[in-house]
Amino acid sequence: MIIGIGSDMSDARRIAKVLERHGERFIDRIFTATERAKAEGRVRAVETYAKRFAAKEACAKALGTGIRRGVWWRDMGVVNLPSGRPTMHLTGGALKRLQAITPQGCVARIDLTLSDEGPMAQALVVITAVPEKDAQKSASAPL
Repeated sequence: MIIGIGSDMSDARRIAKVLERHGERFIDRIFTATERAKAEGRVRAVETYAKRFAAKEACAKALGTGIRRGVWWRDMGVVNLPSGRPTMHLTGGALKRLQAITPQGCVARIDLTLSDEGPMAQALVVITAVPEKDAQKSASAPL
């Protein structure tokens, strides 16, 4: 069952301007260490940051809070599963909100898709509640 959907677009030119103006302060406030490492390891770091910024906005929308009510930027981080598939790792207020909207007896699954066509980046987050018994079966199956 779908319990949240969020979508967002980000302009890499805008992210570049913010990085020029605020640099490390912006990066430290918004991105996790994993996201920083991913972006800094790429030739086009700004585009990578733009996609992750859009993912955070989309995730906050899917949680139904936006960036408020205890959900902060670094509570949401884009991570890649061993298969390479992107998803979100939630901590702090974002994790509390996810737990609050996940029905009892279910496990939340966060699906994320990222796309960019310079200079625009787009993210779509779908949060689904999977019955615990089904989640245990699929945990052993490859994605």
